[in-house]
Amino acid sequence: MFTGLVESIGTILKVGDQPPGRRFDVSTGQFSAGISLGDSVSISGCCLTVVDVADGELAFEAGEETLRRTTFSKLGLGDQVNLERSLRLGDELGGHIVTGHIDTVGSITRRIDQGEWSELWCEVPAEFRSQLASKGSIAVDGVSLTLVEVVDCQFSVALIPHTLAVTTLGSLQCGDEVNLETDILAKYVERQMRTH
Repeated sequence: MFTGLVESIGTILKVGDQPPGRRFDVSTGQFSAGISLGDSVSISGCCLTVVDVADGELAFEAGEETLRRTTFSKLGLGDQVNLERSLRLGDELGGHIVTGHIDTVGSITRRIDQGEWSELWCEVPAEFRSQLASKGSIAVDGVSLTLVEVVDCQFSVALIPHTLAVTTLGSLQCGDEVNLETDILAKYVERQMRTH
């Protein structure tokens, strides 16, 4: 379980195919201090298990399902990822409840920069639009954000200068793909509505 408040940015050092999955070695700097083998870490919103720990580096393995539902099948050397440690009992929940289970991949359709601020528009597959509501929550590449507008199969989010500076969202451009996790409460409400 996570909050969607990114702690650090990591850089992909090595990618290795391990059919049907892949292994990623990530340069994490000081972020890896105190992290142990078997810990859960959010990598651009996806909960993965630490399979190796070295000085300033962490390694993760992504299975077939993860590669199918995320942007990880396209990750390469030098790409940057958002990092967050899992919550511990008693930690402050500053963002929203993020499970680290990616629902789908979205595509950036528009970026509007206004000084140091930005507004991003993202397109989602049609089956997820019922889980989006204005002023609701969404995790984009692991970043907890508030939905501003929801129109058909697109939504917008407003990014403050801090978010642009300390996450990978600052470098997003039109056509880029992002990992999306819709609000867990919206999922359960939708499920209840369908079963009644």
